[in-house]
Amino acid sequence: MSSTLLEVTRAAHEDVEQLERLIVKDLQNDPPTAKDRLYQSHRVRNNIDTIISTTEKLIEIYEDKDNARKDEIAALGGQTATGINVFSAFYDRLKEIREYHRKHPAARLVNANEEDEALLKEEPVIEFSGEEAFGRYLDLHELFNQYINSKFGSKIEYSAYLDVFSQPHNIPWKLKSTRQYREYMENFLEYLIYFFQRTEPLQDLDRIFSKVEAEFEEQWANGQVQGWEKQGQENEDDSAQHTMIDLDYYSTVEELMEVGPEKLKEALASLGLKTGGTVQQRAERLFLTKHTPLEKLDKKHFAKGSHGPRQNGSTAVSQDINSLKHIALMEAKMKKLSDLLSKTIEQTKENVVKKQALTYEEMEQEREEEETHVDTESDDEDQQIYNPLKLPMGWDGKPIPYWLYKLHGLGQEFKCEICGNYSYWGRRAFERHFKEWRHQHGMRCLGIPNTKNFNEITNIQEAQELWEKIRERQGVNKWRPDLEEEYEDKEGNIYNKKTYTDLQRQGLI
Repeated sequence: MSSTLLEVTRAAHEDVEQLERLIVKDLQNDPPTAKDRLYQSHRVRNNIDTIISTTEKLIEIYEDKDNARKDEIAALGGQTATGINVFSAFYDRLKEIREYHRKHPAARLVNANEEDEALLKEEPVIEFSGEEAFGRYLDLHELFNQYINSKFGSKIEYSAYLDVFSQPHNIPWKLKSTRQYREYMENFLEYLIYFFQRTEPLQDLDRIFSKVEAEFEEQWANGQVQGWEKQGQENEDDSAQHTMIDLDYYSTVEELMEVGPEKLKEALASLGLKTGGTVQQRAERLFLTKHTPLEKLDKKHFAKGSHGPRQNGSTAVSQDINSLKHIALMEAKMKKLSDLLSKTIEQTKENVVKKQALTYEEMEQEREEEETHVDTESDDEDQQIYNPLKLPMGWDGKPIPYWLYKLHGLGQEFKCEICGNYSYWGRRAFERHFKEWRHQHGMRCLGIPNTKNFNEITNIQEAQELWEKIRERQGVNKWRPDLEEEYEDKEGNIYNKKTYTDLQRQGLI
């Protein structure tokens, strides 16, 4: 039945209508988890792409450049080469239909509802790395290594890199003329686009970039692009700013030859040097300026009538900026994507900082918990929690049991002036804090040993007065710090100063 052009057209329209109904039905469902929500977005995106491709085929059919559709419509009306014969066309069509059903006797009508249910349960394949955690975080480690091992980057931690990667305007423009920076920016933009397409498949990225390009062209014409505003007014005496080639990036003449004859010629002209010769001769002439100042070069290398690097200096700077326009545009697109992914970037920063304080076993355990959380996550936290007694929230975001609240006095606040007026909630936390570092550090700052005598003392004046009384009794009961001052190890064991020092020297704690 699909052999005729009109039948193909009808089937294409039917497919488009079915996909539209499927999209509406899918969007009417509220996904319970973030994972299901992402699956839903990708299903809708795939259906939209199928509708677009099917519609393009329909447009080609309706344009009818080969008149095939027109001839088939005429044949249905009984129009032949000898004239109009309606009955002949009717019986030919009837014969074709019978022949089709004879060849396909098992053909049955497909239940659209059953097919829709199967399509709505489909889980598209979405590739994420382990670091990305199914789209929750960015994985910029490869780009980070590229950044810290480059001339335009700096040796910083990964957590600090997450703060500066979206600020390329802070990098001097002369460092952006290198092939190394161009490759870095291309890789960065490619990754952000790929990540954005996986996490936000329903966003129209082409429309977003069209708007970015229009704004960029206007700002570039007015010299208002951030980081590129005042490049034409740079000091012309700096020869590194007159050339489009960063010689620090090249260690041999052969590497410099890869730049090409035209760029070598422009760079030599901006320095007032001769521009003739082969590519190798131009590269050798330009490479001399890497280690030798222009004023110390032999005059035979300069062009006739040239007075050094000042000749055509402003023109060279202008040409340099225009040649870097495509890099500035990539920076603008990268900034836009960074703004759209700002929430994900913040989550990535928090995750990196949190992992720095975890051991490998704790990170593995947390990763397993996150995978379980992704599968069982629900929107229950969006609902209002019933808490008439105003109980404190537990680790799961729900009110703690009332019996636990009464048993430990978790609703009671204790403040310690020695700890800097820090608040401790609950009697147990208050008692435990006397052995913690915060309280011990506060006592040392007062010049008072942290002994059992000062338990329950939270006021600085009371602690000082008690210490004075103890010092007055030192003649009868002299305080011995080596036996009475308390120290605590990582496991919470308490020792006096002498025992703690001995064990520490032996490497046992």
